[in-house]
Amino acid sequence: MPNKNDILAISSHAEFSEMAMKIFDFQSVNCEVFKRYLEILGRKKPSCVEEIPFLPIDFFKKHDVASQSITASNSFFLSSGTGSSARSKHWVVDMDFYLESCLKSYTKYIGDPENQVILALLPNYMDQGNSGLVCMVQYLIEKTGDESSGFLLGHLEEVKDRYEAASKRGKEVIIFGVSYSLMDLADLNFSLESALIIETGGMKGRREELPKKMLHSYIKKGTSCYQMFSEYGMTELFSQAYAKENLIFSAPPWMKIITTDPTDPFTIVENRRGVINVIDLANVDTCSFIQTQDIGINSLLGFTIEGRLQHADIRGCNQLVE
Repeated sequence: MPNKNDILAISSHAEFSEMAMKIFDFQSVNCEVFKRYLEILGRKKPSCVEEIPFLPIDFFKKHDVASQSITASNSFFLSSGTGSSARSKHWVVDMDFYLESCLKSYTKYIGDPENQVILALLPNYMDQGNSGLVCMVQYLIEKTGDESSGFLLGHLEEVKDRYEAASKRGKEVIIFGVSYSLMDLADLNFSLESALIIETGGMKGRREELPKKMLHSYIKKGTSCYQMFSEYGMTELFSQAYAKENLIFSAPPWMKIITTDPTDPFTIVENRRGVINVIDLANVDTCSFIQTQDIGINSLLGFTIEGRLQHADIRGCNQLVE
């Protein structure tokens, strides 16, 4: 099995490619679902990363996708789901490794939580349970070591009080929130000008779906906060990408985006709209090669999310932006 410490230590394209091929060799044998899918495809063994097939994300709804033995003691994450739709399940064999990868990405793109106060507005994820996003944010809150950090469920007025108190103590305030909660916060017209807001998507039928730029403009105007990030993550991925105001996402070194033609999953496209496929090497215990239902544009600068494949379910962490 590939060494997990080596995964999070990746610092070059060459190291990524070498590790991705090692993980493919491991998962193509040990992940029964992926193994069977590859057999059905009947394609030759890939000789490079670009030739690796991607497992359609819907497999997480119907099968246990795992490259390690699953026991009753293992944790799992569930997607938020919409209405009566089936929820994806992602098994967590090594929770410490998951949290370490989350922290390393967050520190790289957002900052050190030990210098922050983190306020979380994630009510629907809290209600449904088994959320990877909630697990990650809870861990980051604990890393702040600050009693002002925490989840604020239905008490938006506390955001202003905690923000002001933390700011007076010289703390940077981070506000994690789903789209509709951040819009609710903006409607109160609190001045949160020195905070940093991280939007995770997810109207969940509570508010009108808005293009991402319009959503951010609405939130910025209502909060007087002009530092906004977006987080790109999902139940089936253990890693997260972050985007600043330009809405171009950057991924950690152990995560790579490959876009393919919507009509041909084996034809790679760049600098134009294609299906987002993710190689997430932090998924070493499950499957690292995932075909999402998102449409985006991939370039040397990073990637953007442009919408979803037709008929794809609306996902909690992926705001429809078209």
